[in-house]
Formats: sequence, structure tokens, C-alpha cells
Amino acid sequence: MKKLAVIGASYLQLPLVKKAREMGVESICFAWEEGAVCKGVANRFFPVSTVDKEEILRICRELQVDGVTTIASDVAVLTVNYVAEKMGLVGNPDCYSPTVTNKYLMRQCFREAGVPSPGFFLTDGSADVPSFCYPLIVKPTDRSGSLGVEKVERPEELESAVLRACKASFQKKAIVEEFVQGREISVETISFEGKHHILQLTDKVTTESPFFVELEHHQPSTLPAETQERVKVIVLKALDALHIRYGASHAELKISPDGDIRVIEVGARMGGDFIGSDLVRLSTGYDFLKGVIEVALGQFTEPVLLDRNCSGVYFLCEETKRLLPVIERWRDYQEIVAAEVTDPVLRRIECSADRSGYLIYQSQRKFKI
Repeated sequence: MKKLAVIGASYLQLPLVKKAREMGVESICFAWEEGAVCKGVANRFFPVSTVDKEEILRICRELQVDGVTTIASDVAVLTVNYVAEKMGLVGNPDCYSPTVTNKYLMRQCFREAGVPSPGFFLTDGSADVPSFCYPLIVKPTDRSGSLGVEKVERPEELESAVLRACKASFQKKAIVEEFVQGREISVETISFEGKHHILQLTDKVTTESPFFVELEHHQPSTLPAETQERVKVIVLKALDALHIRYGASHAELKISPDGDIRVIEVGARMGGDFIGSDLVRLSTGYDFLKGVIEVALGQFTEPVLLDRNCSGVYFLCEETKRLLPVIERWRDYQEIVAAEVTDPVLRRIECSADRSGYLIYQSQRKFKI
């Protein structure tokens, strides 16, 4: 039986661990015990921090694992690449790990490679920042899930937004960038030996200003075909600029009303919010989770996209409380494949962790609520 090290054991990794079991692959999870829902599902669990690269490497060598991976976690990517390189396993070059986990370094790569992205600068809140045209977006350099992200409309709001983002950052630094007005999408890809396969484009709906937390994702995108082709060319260029050669990627872009395309960021991992674990399979028929495991084990088969369905997810919070009765009676709707209220308290949200539930659908057309 092949052995797969999974960095992380929270609910984010649960679909991956379940898929490994389904494939007859032994899963070995590493994470702190608190919140480690995979502990009872994985074949083995070690209460080791996901950033303790040396200890995880020691255990992986001892167990002679055949592959190492993670999904939907930027922090874990650093350990995945480190362990893979030290053990001669499939993975992206460890020397480029910072460029796919740090938004400032990523933007520098985009600038050097000619990948269109917003203007930006780095700050730790200790000095005045350069003047930019407002509005601006402030975000931590090294977090995800909309944590610490805020839109700033006026100069007098900038200092508090920067301090908020720096507080959320592991490195206590923030990136300040020009605000790009327009549609937000993501592009889901999988790569092997430097060849990239675009699986799906995802339309997003957010809370808008000031925090831009994602409320809905829908596949496929309704962008015009010509715009989609331009998006794909830009994303492939971005993946090469970041030296991503293996595994899943999740690129986020904004498209202005006049068709200007900017890459906001790229994660060298599967998109969260059920995008990679569920929506891609429901809309295309391709088992993205299986593909990620196959890449890690060096047994990749090129994707075949057979289905042309619509799929999507809606998230529950105070702003979307209209969803509550639908989620509570989700089995009455043939389009809904899964739904759950995860917290009875509905909050106005500032980051994705504030959401209180979800519903996932598959249908012949976009399921509107």
C-alpha cells in the first residue's frame, strides 16, 4: 500500500484523507490535535505542527512515505515542498516556496515576468506608506480566507487597516495594493512535470466593501469565451512565473468592466470553499482530489473533462440569512447535494471563518436562491 503524508488534519484536509482511503492509499496526517478532525479517519496521526518541517521530515523518512501533499492550505505548502525535495519525492522546488505563500514576493515575480497584476507596496506599519490613488486594498502578506483584508476609501483609514492586516500576518507585514474594480473569478488547474491543465473557471460573489468575504462560487464562469481564453493564457504565464510544476493551483483574478485582466494571487494548492474538493468534480466529472493524490505519488493521468454541469456553493451568514430555511430543508431540493448549518449563530462576516453554514448544488443551470 502506498503511503501519503498529508500536512494538516483540519476539515480542509478531510476530503483528501477520505479520498486516499477510497483509493487504497495509507494516509498519515500531521497537525496539532486541536481541530484535527482527520485524526479518526487517517491511518496514522502525529500531533506535530504543520510548520515543524524537520520533525515531519524525520517521521516521513522513518515511515518511508511515497508522497506528500496538502489541499487548501498555504502554510502547509512550505512543509510539503521541503519534505518532498529532501526525500526526492514529487513536489515543487523548495527554493521557490516563499513566492507562492507570500503575496509581496508573488507580486514581485509577476512584475518581473510581465504578468498583469495590481500596483502594490509592502509595509509593516512603522513608517508612512507611498501615496496611491484611493480606494486601496490592504491585506496580510501571508494569510488566506479573507483574513485581515480591508478596502480603504480615504487616507485617514489607511493606518488602522494596515495595523489590522499586520496583526493578522505571521510576518507582521501587509501589502497595500490598488483596488481593481470588476468581476472576480478563480481558475482551477493541475500540473505535472511543468504541464498545466486548466480544469475550470469559477465565478465569485463577495460581501464587497470593506472586507470582500466570499459568499458564493459558481462553475462554469459566464465570462465571454474570448475573455476566458485571455484569462487562461495569463494564468499559464503566472504558473510558470512562480515555478509551479506539480499539483493543484488556484488562481484568483479580477476583470474590469473594460476587459482589463489582473492576477490578484495564485495558491499552489487546491482552492478552498469546496471549489476543488467538490465543485470541479460536480461540473466537469474530473476527480480533482484523486488527481492531487496521483500527482504526489508520481502516477498522474491527464484529466478528461466529460461533464458540462453547473455547480456551486452558497455560504450562510447574517448577510445571507435567506439561505437558512433552504439549508434546513435541503433534501427537498433535487439540485442540492450537501448542506449543513455549522453554527446556529449568524454573524456579519469579516473573514471566511465567520460563516455559519453552506449548501452545495449541481444542476443543468445555475441554481439561484
